[in-house]
Amino acid sequence: MSDFQITDSLWLWWLVDPGRPRLVGTLRHVRRSAQHPGGVSLEYAPAWLASGQALSEDTPLQAGEFLPAEADAAAGAVDDARPDRWGERVIRLLDRPSRLSTLEYLYFAGDARFGALGVSASAAAYQPRDRGPLPAIGDVQAIHDLVRRVEAGERVEEALRRLVAPGATLGGARPKALMVIDGAAWIVKFGEAGSPTDGPLVEHAAMTLAAKAGIDVCSTIPVRLADGHAVAVQRFDRVGALRVHALSAHVALRAAGQEYGYPELALLLRRRGEADHFAAQGEQLFRRMVFNILIDNTDDHEKNHALIVTAAQRYRLSPAFDVLPAGQALGYQQIRVGRDGADATLENALSEHRSFALTLASAKAVAGEVARVVAGWRAHFAEKGVSQRDVSLLGEQIDRDFLREQRVLAG
Repeated sequence: MSDFQITDSLWLWWLVDPGRPRLVGTLRHVRRSAQHPGGVSLEYAPAWLASGQALSEDTPLQAGEFLPAEADAAAGAVDDARPDRWGERVIRLLDRPSRLSTLEYLYFAGDARFGALGVSASAAAYQPRDRGPLPAIGDVQAIHDLVRRVEAGERVEEALRRLVAPGATLGGARPKALMVIDGAAWIVKFGEAGSPTDGPLVEHAAMTLAAKAGIDVCSTIPVRLADGHAVAVQRFDRVGALRVHALSAHVALRAAGQEYGYPELALLLRRRGEADHFAAQGEQLFRRMVFNILIDNTDDHEKNHALIVTAAQRYRLSPAFDVLPAGQALGYQQIRVGRDGADATLENALSEHRSFALTLASAKAVAGEVARVVAGWRAHFAEKGVSQRDVSLLGEQIDRDFLREQRVLAG
């Protein structure tokens, strides 16, 4: 069990330049009550109020305590600094803190979390949960073996725990680890035990197919294991030694008081994005939406989209990540597509084309381009090493009549 002393206050730090950390403010444990569902609040430090920036639209640069908007969440952008479901699982097994509130999860996520925010046990100096150096590519098989032990609920020796440090990434329960490859920061994702397909290799194939469809994606590398693959995904929130402040669409849309949806995200980019890039950004988001529909990626929830916050506090769409067939044949997406809600049809996707700064003709042209690329998915997946068995299994959803009809309509 960790020797961390339970406390109701921690401190938030700004780490765009980790060599020059700046205190942002105080994080406080908010207990559940009849008046509030509980979570973690934020109060900016006086020095940050004088020369900092608002972390998100629902935590404007003003004095006072900002409360979390949802149960067991953190206020504003701090919510993105939490570990994902896999990270929480690792913390429960390896760190075993005596209390499991959102505040503990924020602390135990450590220093390699998503974005440019850090959580410290001190207000005087940045003192994060120290897990030692991140592993390297040569450790992948050892990490995979440890992941299986974590999945089984087995204890892991202290000396090996850094290999499965939870970190914090945007939403997900799949096993993963943080890693340095050739000096750059990557996330390495593993398949879940008992998965019917080689999921990591499928993700690499889907991400590279998305790139063929004109979508800006995170770079991926398949990593061979003794049994199957892992996939390494380059982090967009790291540039050399510097860190990038970014928001999930979940936090950004919630802060703006908007429904979780593609049109809403496009309009937010129009309002808060860089004026010279909005047309390109709108088209890029529309491409992603159409691709997700046609490849049967129905796990496109609001935490699987992110916005980079520029130095001028403008928003820019991050490279796409977590793009792969869900294999569920749901017929609807996780967020709103158009006038028919989340229905996974191109007619619905085209219904609010103006939100993406596209004419109907240009939106149809983009959808046609994406559809022609997706139509060749079987050959592309095979080229990337996906087995014929897995291609056949995926084809039961991707090539079912419903999606074939969508591709024909787009063509």
